[in-house]
Amino acid sequence: MASSLTTASAGTPGSEKTFFGHPRGLATLFMTEMWERFSYYGMRALLVLYLVSGGADAATGSQGGGLAMTAATATAIYSVYVSMVYLMAMPGGWFGDRVWGARKTVTIAAFVIMAGHASLAIPGQAMFFVGLALVAAGSGLLKANISTMVGHLYDGPDDARRDGGFTLFYVGINLGAFVAPFVVGTVGEKVNWHLGFALAALGMGLGLVQFLIGTKSLSPKSNVVPNPLSPAERKSILVKVSLVVVLAAAFYGVVVALGMYTLNWALVPITLAGLIIPVAVLVRIKRDKDLDKTEQSKMTGYIWFFVAAAVFWMIYDQGGSTLSLFADDKTADTVFGLGFPATWYQSLNPLFVMALAPVFAWLWLWLARRNQEPNTIVKFAMGLVLVGASFFVFIVPMNMAGGGDKVSPMWLVSIYMIQTIGELCLSPVGLSVTTKMAPQKYASQMMGVWFLAVTAGDCTTGLLSLAGVDLNGTGIIAMEASLAVLAGFAIYMYRKKVQALMGSVH
Repeated sequence: MASSLTTASAGTPGSEKTFFGHPRGLATLFMTEMWERFSYYGMRALLVLYLVSGGADAATGSQGGGLAMTAATATAIYSVYVSMVYLMAMPGGWFGDRVWGARKTVTIAAFVIMAGHASLAIPGQAMFFVGLALVAAGSGLLKANISTMVGHLYDGPDDARRDGGFTLFYVGINLGAFVAPFVVGTVGEKVNWHLGFALAALGMGLGLVQFLIGTKSLSPKSNVVPNPLSPAERKSILVKVSLVVVLAAAFYGVVVALGMYTLNWALVPITLAGLIIPVAVLVRIKRDKDLDKTEQSKMTGYIWFFVAAAVFWMIYDQGGSTLSLFADDKTADTVFGLGFPATWYQSLNPLFVMALAPVFAWLWLWLARRNQEPNTIVKFAMGLVLVGASFFVFIVPMNMAGGGDKVSPMWLVSIYMIQTIGELCLSPVGLSVTTKMAPQKYASQMMGVWFLAVTAGDCTTGLLSLAGVDLNGTGIIAMEASLAVLAGFAIYMYRKKVQALMGSVH
């Protein structure tokens, strides 16, 4: 499939084939990421629906065969799972930099992801959690390294094709995410849950096969371990990891032996870790005495953006849990007389991203030429206000469905569109400001720090669910919406102070 998208370089007969004018290796990475996102978003579209299937919170008439959990438990598991995917991006980058190199790490990650989806395809609660852990670990390993390999294809940051290459790569991400709910979601929701998970495994398998076939077109740099561990470091890490594993096994062995074990014994520590680790990482960087005064100031300013992003993702990522459950149980499943499964709503976000991202790219340039482009702080404030507004809108159909009536699908279409516009204001800008404000010493690690904002936001959602808060109630939805809007106004009102901390970064 990838080769059909390649052409010879213009004006250079017989020259090496390219991918829309970019290095041939981009086709390999594009297809790998597309299939990985196909498997990830396909499984994600099924996750909460499978967890509640057969239980009291499942939609009337839905197929059985799930784990019959409550909506609160399903939301907690979903939130913890998504947070772990992003948390694992940091150790994933570490493995690429210090142990295996980017190419080998991506290969291993793809095998792990495929094994995870295959485990989900086997009925049973034990295999479900094994599969979920494998997919989270593999996704973290792959996420951190495949983007690095895209960068390896170009001649440094000044290569004129570099931004365009990452744009094409981003299209692959959203293309896989868009198609997945139509295939994996439909089969899983309407035919058999485990067959849907098996299709996700097949998708990752296809991605792995074409990656292995296309490795010859990748940069040799992707095979290099930039900063390999010394024998002493390797031994020290193995000892520490082994000690942690033994202590954890002993602790949980005692809990099980005493008959005290419940699912919360696993979920609560993971959720707390997902909140503590981001804070610890930021504190460690902020207190580093090697940072000069300017870098210290920028890190103080960056904390504003980090907290704002965590609030944003706390609401945004409920598109796959709270909104998904509402779509399944309280939203009409027909349009113009044509029926469709609830999982199809998960295709709306990538569809809107592909449709609106070029519009926003043009808009920012158009405003910049007129010296009217909003700065980073204002864009963040816009993103927060919009994601909060989406939940204020959500309250309307929630109240309409209170009497058992099903609401129009257009309510959810509108909510997902508002959230996507907010994402386009905040997410690309967050990636950019992270690279601009990163201290030189932590230049390669700060992207992992940005992903930790997602971890913190999702773990907050998970902790609320575990504490018994009904995230599917209008009260908590209104509270979250208010928090996001207030956070947006706060960062806007303090924009001069934040800008002063940012120094020359705009």
